[in-house]
Amino acid sequence: MRIFETKVQLLKYKVLKEVINAAYDDDFSEIYMKAPKKILPGPKSEMRCCIYKGRAVLQQRIKVAMGGNSNPNEVMEVMDIACDECPAQGYFVTEVCRGCISHMCMEKCPTNAISIVNHKAVIDKEKCIECGKCQKACPYGAIMHNVRPCVRACKVGAITMDENKTAKIDYSKCVSCGACGYMCPFGAIQDKSYVKDLVGILKSAPIDGYRVYAVIAPSIVSQFKYAKIGQIITGMKKLGFHEVIEAALGADIALEKEIIEFQERDIMTTSCCPAYVSLVEKHFPKLVGVMSTTLSPMMETAMIIKKLHPNAKVVFIGPCTAKKQEFMRDDKKGIIDSVITFEELQAFFDAREVDIASLEEGYLENASGHGRMFAKSGGIIQGMKAVAEKNGVTKEIKPLACNGLAEARIAFLKMNAGKLDANLIEVMACEGGCVNGACCLSHNAKRDLDVNAYAATAKENGIENSLKLFEVVYGKTVEQEKKEELQAEKIEKIKDSEEIAKKGDKNAAPLEDSIIFPKS
Repeated sequence: MRIFETKVQLLKYKVLKEVINAAYDDDFSEIYMKAPKKILPGPKSEMRCCIYKGRAVLQQRIKVAMGGNSNPNEVMEVMDIACDECPAQGYFVTEVCRGCISHMCMEKCPTNAISIVNHKAVIDKEKCIECGKCQKACPYGAIMHNVRPCVRACKVGAITMDENKTAKIDYSKCVSCGACGYMCPFGAIQDKSYVKDLVGILKSAPIDGYRVYAVIAPSIVSQFKYAKIGQIITGMKKLGFHEVIEAALGADIALEKEIIEFQERDIMTTSCCPAYVSLVEKHFPKLVGVMSTTLSPMMETAMIIKKLHPNAKVVFIGPCTAKKQEFMRDDKKGIIDSVITFEELQAFFDAREVDIASLEEGYLENASGHGRMFAKSGGIIQGMKAVAEKNGVTKEIKPLACNGLAEARIAFLKMNAGKLDANLIEVMACEGGCVNGACCLSHNAKRDLDVNAYAATAKENGIENSLKLFEVVYGKTVEQEKKEELQAEKIEKIKDSEEIAKKGDKNAAPLEDSIIFPKS
């Protein structure tokens, strides 16, 4: 039975298992010495130049699996000894060059970086600005562009090379999407893990008298293909979780909040993807006000659980590395107590010898099909359209689903230029949506079909039951709360605007001209 797609995933999983077992044994004294020898017994090395380097890399993996560095904003970490220093030549001329006399590549180069030496084109790296015009001009396709996998995967330009040609992450740009880690063929970039902390939470629960709730992402439907959803639920309870709740419950609530907010704004983007939120905050700060203020489904679900059970611990489980950054944000601390991925959940099952395929099916029915559709690109817009129709919303929805951060950047550039013909923009950092997240066990081609089928099995056709639960828990409707939030936001922005005016900022936009604020 093949669970993982690559040997990098398998190696990561083996390390996680060792850390989980050590945490249950309360013994990390020799993990850096014993675990590498257990995972790579030798004498031959199957992955690195020698068994000793392979074990040294494993020691770095163990450190990251035990929480890595102490900075919660640095979710992705580079293990320098694991980096293979992949060649990064940029644009270069291959042997295919025929030494033609037209020299089209040279003529198209805007910086005169190309010269002809011995009838062959040569690129001066000092002058080259990586524009690619030479490559497009060459009739033979003799000019190639070589980029590191991690750099190619990063859509926000956060990865460069240091003086030793080792990958380096600029955390002022990084959005914690995890794409670099998934694409690195040597597994030199890895998301820090909180499995050690989770073991502590689970072990202390019966002693300290609290219950641990798991909130699972709907994208789980395309994972653990060797077992049924109900069996996964039973397995999680065997690990020590008191109850398993769908994050789709929070998605139902988010749908209602966002459609209310959408009616108050000229243009709005979704806000459920934490990597996208970071993209806006770090790369397009002027568009922060265009983004919905509604919390993510993970947060909405967790807050309901903690409202009902104040001393509960809540753990999110999904495919997302950015969730590890979201739950540690200063403005959200305490809502979620830990986050693990599907990869880490598999390591938990096996470390604790829980064979989920042999278990009876548990029950999971907390949300509507609309909430479950959040797992795939376009799913949020689909749900918002359905809710808008149900609520009798007359405002026209002109939607745009940005499938990945690259498409989001293009949309924002069009928005800034006033050329975006859309008023509701959904953004998923991972291409395909959460169901194609960086820490999925597998990225199968039928993932959308899995989500559609899962949504179709929901007993609730609409979000009404989720809204009723919210009202019972909070003593007010979702609409009342959202309008209170919008009013509070407007008051705060007015105060900010007045403060700017007092300081004499002539560039400050008048309140009524800003797309940040709801329409009056």
